[in-house]
Amino acid sequence: MPEKLQNTLADAKNKNPRRAERRPLSIAPMMEVTDRHFRYFMRQLTKKTLLYTEMVTTGAVLHGDKQKLLDFDPAELPLALQLGGDNPAELAECTRIAGDWGYSEVNLNVGCPSDRVQKGKFGACLMATPEQVASCVEAMRKATALPVTVKHRIGINNLNRYEDLARFVEVVAAAGCDRFIVHARIALLQGLDPKGNRTVPPLRYEDVYRLKADFPNLLIEVNGGIRQLSDIRTHLRKVDGVMIGRAAQDNPFMFGAADQIIFGESTPPPTRRDVIQTMAAYIDRRMAEADDHPNRITRHLLGLFAYRPGARAWKRYLSENAHKPGTTGDVLRKAARAIAQDVLNESPEEI
Repeated sequence: MPEKLQNTLADAKNKNPRRAERRPLSIAPMMEVTDRHFRYFMRQLTKKTLLYTEMVTTGAVLHGDKQKLLDFDPAELPLALQLGGDNPAELAECTRIAGDWGYSEVNLNVGCPSDRVQKGKFGACLMATPEQVASCVEAMRKATALPVTVKHRIGINNLNRYEDLARFVEVVAAAGCDRFIVHARIALLQGLDPKGNRTVPPLRYEDVYRLKADFPNLLIEVNGGIRQLSDIRTHLRKVDGVMIGRAAQDNPFMFGAADQIIFGESTPPPTRRDVIQTMAAYIDRRMAEADDHPNRITRHLLGLFAYRPGARAWKRYLSENAHKPGTTGDVLRKAARAIAQDVLNESPEEI
């Protein structure tokens, strides 16, 4: 790490001494996935993994229904609010609100490549202007005692060399960011939709590993293409943390072993039966408290039996019945009738 940057980081820590914590495992912020119901569900599987909200724009926080956008169950903690925006003053105010609301940390989105986000001049396109990101981070840090982190790509379009990535991190780190969550693909801002940008550009994990080697005082976390908890150990030899995205939606039960395998907890992992009982009670509570609809909750549980006997019947029953008027949490118990007892009672596989 350059001596100048090392001194600048020391100054930043003196101004705001709370460093971001090392987070060996987290679940990525995903639009239309990581809402409060998904997060409550995942908390029944893992107590330690850091969870994220969906990305929320600064305009939505400042002018929208804050309670609807920001409320969460205390059981969801530790929880990060991910913000989208490029205006330092607006980001600072949203960061202050996040602290008042009880979030664990605040994350700035510099990785989303969607057309809508680009039109707002934030997300991945901000990688072309690291000084602007630094201004945002500096303002956010001044507004809170919470850790402020940045999630970004290894590059965009023609700014895709390792040297471009290193300069981005150096500039933003000097503003006070000390944890970077790096999606190990570039983002192509024209010609690929967000789904394509998650799969088409090749993964370059070595760039993220090199980043950690070159900036040892920073916390560097890798994201992209990681599908198994067993892969985490390999990455953790090179970086400080691993973020898993779509695999958490597709096969959530694998996180039932995360607290024991990744965090060294001794408490027994949950069974699927345990999760179903807790989530059935949660559905009934949400129906009574917020007039919520079970279908908004059960959609997150469709993958609970991924790769196990009965998975198709489980999905079919929930898809056909959870939306019906008068549905209660009992819909989960009824769907589970198609599942063999040994599958219901099994714990996550040892890794």
